Amino acid sequence: MTSMSQPTSTLQRPPGRWGVLFAAIWLVFLLDPARVAWEHRDTAKGDLGLIATLVFAGVYLLLWVRLRADRARLVVHPAWGEAAGWLVAMAGLAVTMVWSLGEAGTASAVYCAVAAVMLLPFVYAAVLVLGIAGLVIVLGETRPTWDSGFGTAFGVFAAALAVFGIQQMLLRNIELVKAHDENAELAVENERTRFARDLHDILGHSLTVITVKAELAQRLLDVDPSRARTELADLERLSRDALADVRRAVEGYRDVSLPAELARARAALAAAEIRADLPNSTDDVPSEKRELFAWVVREGVTNVLRHSGARRCSVVLTPTSVEVRDDGRGSAEASRGSGLTGLQERASLVGGTVVTRTLSPGYSLQVVVP
Repeated sequence: MTSMSQPTSTLQRPPGRWGVLFAAIWLVFLLDPARVAWEHRDTAKGDLGLIATLVFAGVYLLLWVRLRADRARLVVHPAWGEAAGWLVAMAGLAVTMVWSLGEAGTASAVYCAVAAVMLLPFVYAAVLVLGIAGLVIVLGETRPTWDSGFGTAFGVFAAALAVFGIQQMLLRNIELVKAHDENAELAVENERTRFARDLHDILGHSLTVITVKAELAQRLLDVDPSRARTELADLERLSRDALADVRRAVEGYRDVSLPAELARARAALAAAEIRADLPNSTDDVPSEKRELFAWVVREGVTNVLRHSGARRCSVVLTPTSVEVRDDGRGSAEASRGSGLTGLQERASLVGGTVVTRTLSPGYSLQVVVP
């Protein structure tokens, strides 16, 4: 039987070390500001630039680790407050690097653009990337000792575009995993529904027959002890059969036998002192329809015993239909029960329809399969 435990996402696992190593490799572009800071380590600006560069690299790595953990939990973007915190921290360190190291500090602009793409939805990230690239160009054009900022701006765009492509691939993977989890949850829910329906069909019939026979045996104890003992023996047999049916349902076996259901119906109706008009042969029913027809007989006869107060019940079999009919007061309660819903689900799987009719007197439950 299919397990009914909750599905677990395949991506929900601790992130490995390779992603951090991949991010650390790209810190190579911070070597130039670190070199410049080291060359001016005897000055306050040089020391400040070196510290800012090292802290900037550490913050970038921490951000990468944090976002990988979010992806492992299927989180697409962090909360706005958290994203703003990361970006403000990196922007502050980048400004410090530019102020203390000059043109070399603009290498931080590429990492800020990458962080924006990773942290923000596309529209907001695109605006921020354009702003960063524009600022780099303006600085390059307005500082007389600096080279043109178009090269760095191109690096900002290239890095942002590359990370955007990687991010889209990760997002597609997340969507696939979520879709897989939803399908797994639906499968679990369908299995629960199937199991509940089968238990209703099996136990509802068996317990109804057991109740009828127990009432009959109680009435016969004083007037016909011999027959009462026979009915009690049937009670034991029926309870064992019910236990076996439940075990089969738990194990996932759903097959029922049409001849067996007709035999059970005959015994149950006789015990309830209801005249039974049942077919003696099922040879005309195609093999692929017998299981469904067996469920119809089981549900229909159970409803006759439980609700109708009938004196006569008949079952009519044809190659394309099965009908359970009684002359009682009508089984309105049955038409609202989960048993009829289960029959409708079973019938729909093979293109069949369920037809219920109130007769005068009586009630008819019919399933037709073309």
